[in-house]
Amino acid sequence: MRRRLVITYLLLLSMVLIALEVPLAVSLTNSETDRVVADRLADATRFASLAAPAMRSGELESVTDELRRYHDLYDVGTLLADQDQQVLSVFGEPLADTEGAETAMRGALAGRQVGTPATLWPWRDREMVVAVPVSDGGAVLGIVLTASPTGHNRRAILSTWLELWLVGLLAVVACFIAAHRLAGWVLRPVTRLDAAAHDIAAGDNEARVPPGVGPPELRRLSASFNEMADAVADALERQRSFVAHASHQLRNPLTVLRLRLEDLGDHMADEPARADHEITLAETDRLADVLDGLLALARAERGRQRVEVVDAVALTLNRWLAWHPLTQRRGIELVTVVPDEPRYARLVATALDQCLDALIDNALKFTPAGGRVEVAVTSRDGGVEVTVRDNGPGMTEEQCRLATERFWRAPDKQNVDGAGLGLSIVTVLVEASGGRFTLAPAWPRGLAARIWFPAALAPEPGPAAPYHEPTDQQPPVAPAAQHARIGDADGAVKA
Repeated sequence: MRRRLVITYLLLLSMVLIALEVPLAVSLTNSETDRVVADRLADATRFASLAAPAMRSGELESVTDELRRYHDLYDVGTLLADQDQQVLSVFGEPLADTEGAETAMRGALAGRQVGTPATLWPWRDREMVVAVPVSDGGAVLGIVLTASPTGHNRRAILSTWLELWLVGLLAVVACFIAAHRLAGWVLRPVTRLDAAAHDIAAGDNEARVPPGVGPPELRRLSASFNEMADAVADALERQRSFVAHASHQLRNPLTVLRLRLEDLGDHMADEPARADHEITLAETDRLADVLDGLLALARAERGRQRVEVVDAVALTLNRWLAWHPLTQRRGIELVTVVPDEPRYARLVATALDQCLDALIDNALKFTPAGGRVEVAVTSRDGGVEVTVRDNGPGMTEEQCRLATERFWRAPDKQNVDGAGLGLSIVTVLVEASGGRFTLAPAWPRGLAARIWFPAALAPEPGPAAPYHEPTDQQPPVAPAAQHARIGDADGAVKA
């Protein structure tokens, strides 16, 4: 926008300069031409006054001498002719052949003073021809014609034009500098408004436009934008607080309700009542999952989480140990593929733990018994990528695009437990960490969920974190069928 404003200012100035300087240049050229013509006419008139009595008496020596000295002194060609156009004396090149000489001679014989060309244009190399009648008592006895070189005069005109062009160029440069500064001053609030709008769209609800910059109209716009941003941020915070508080407050009565329902189950003897009782308990569990998801989503969206540096390899192995007993009971193979060296990433506190729990839980829901879920950690694009891949039924590309929306459920998976918030929570946590979350169909079947976090340097040594020794059901390093380590991302093979 600044460029357009500057170009507009320069176009307007250029039009003004053209409207002023072109007529001025033409006027100066005509003025120089008139000066040269007047000077040559004065000289030719003096020679004509000397030639009149000489031509009456036939003694032309004095006039001829004057014309010779004039030619030798000023290098101006001269010609004296009678009324029959018979040349009586000539000095210089054949003047009768000079451009415009014949026209000038005819005009002078008609009793007029003639000067040609009418304008000395710098690009036209042409001599200045002046013809004056030699008159005596009203009768035209002959003519005096002079042909002057105009190189010096055309150079003077060109020099004047260059000066005008230089003045115009300086005016354009000055206008460009002033327009650039003025446009910057005018558009600075708009630029800051654009930056603040992008920051707010990226999740920074604290971004505001500095007040008191630019013209009054844009200052009011900045103040209005800040007021609007404050109102929106306050509304969002109230909404999140309401969701968090409502979810938290509903947990207690829901827990009491479930306990009451469990107690009622002991007093039910008939089978249909027990079936309805089980359905009711399942619905309370589902409602509890929805409340937990809403609470987690509200916390994740607050945007004030603590950022930390974690080892993605260690956290992945930790979550593998946590989920391994459940996968064994369901008959699903849970495999981790991790490098030998740590892979450090910068992310929101507990983001990777929550993301892995949500993705592994989602994969286990749709992977049948005997299936396989793989969690892999690699270095990619200057960051750390964690992939959870299963060989379940998977989703289409359109379903992958919709799956991160809140409460979205695949049409053919409505009977599967869940509230439709797990992938939304993953999306919010990953974006809050400055990462990327993608879903795509896996080959030959299944779903691949990839989360990418920016890489970080190893943290400073500190107090050792508590290490939970694995149970005797699973050793720290699993057999190759269940757990594998790979070397660096440049192509080591599984061990």
